[in-house]
Amino acid sequence: MAGTILVTGGSGFIAGYLIRQLAAEGWTINATIRSLTKESKVRALIGVPEAQLRFFAADLTNDAGWAEAVAGCSHVAHVASPFPVAAVKHEDELVVPAREGALRALRFARDAGVRRFVMTSSMAAIAYGHEGRSRFTEADWTDVNARDIYPYVKSKTIAERAARDWVAAEGGTLEFCTVNPSAVLGPVWGDDFSASIEVVKKMLEGALPGYPRLGFGIVDVRDVADLHVRALNAPDMAGERFVCSGPFYMMAEVGRALRKHLGPEARKVPTRNLPDFLVRLFALFDPVVRQVTGELGKARDGDSTHAREVLGWEMRPAEESIVDTARSLIDLGLVKV
Repeated sequence: MAGTILVTGGSGFIAGYLIRQLAAEGWTINATIRSLTKESKVRALIGVPEAQLRFFAADLTNDAGWAEAVAGCSHVAHVASPFPVAAVKHEDELVVPAREGALRALRFARDAGVRRFVMTSSMAAIAYGHEGRSRFTEADWTDVNARDIYPYVKSKTIAERAARDWVAAEGGTLEFCTVNPSAVLGPVWGDDFSASIEVVKKMLEGALPGYPRLGFGIVDVRDVADLHVRALNAPDMAGERFVCSGPFYMMAEVGRALRKHLGPEARKVPTRNLPDFLVRLFALFDPVVRQVTGELGKARDGDSTHAREVLGWEMRPAEESIVDTARSLIDLGLVKV
């Protein structure tokens, strides 16, 4: 089902792979980026012919450029969302652009006659605020009023709920569904990558003194893109929600995988664990660490059965994603081992 599609956040990690896969299937792609000064760099990295891929300047926070970007599109993949590496001073720095950006993209999509809208949400909108539980499905929603809910988690939950409420009230015939990935790893193309990639980079650099008892579900960026494409193409997607997550790995397990497969190139990867009290001590001085101390020792495992059964989706092994991430960072000279 090739046609014309808008992919938002076109310079991002997931969007790049998604654009490549869509192009291979014959789609014509419009992509938003915040500034057209990035276009030549992004275009060179993605490698899709100019006749098949056009860029438009559009931002989550204002209306400029959106009507032009979505004109003539039958489908939208809304991948853009703020994801900071540093701690924010106030949660609204994330919540407001995530929520308003999703609603803005939806409004322009409906007005342009778009038929299918696939939004990249997150396991963050599913797996938090449930004490005593470690496995989650599409039926679960994060409780944004629970203790230790940090701003990124809140922003993804509020944005997805707001989008679903808007579609129910004002979406008309627009079909809406979400893909909810966990931590996204996989080969990088350049130095603009997500916080989950940063964890692997810091391990390879020896920038971590040891491993806190923290972890994340792992999914490969190539498989995330594939699930988006399946959700764009499949019939009867209205209201669907897909957990997009592989196995949950503690950081120490990621480190073991790197040492196992990379040999001498993993010589700086830590070998020891950090006791919880030491992590909490670091948190007194580091606001990023402070945000995640409530996660110590917790597992949040996403059950992707629904995506496999409904869309025939499969994932590659998590260790392959971990090693491919590291190898790309090394090969591109983005990390010195």
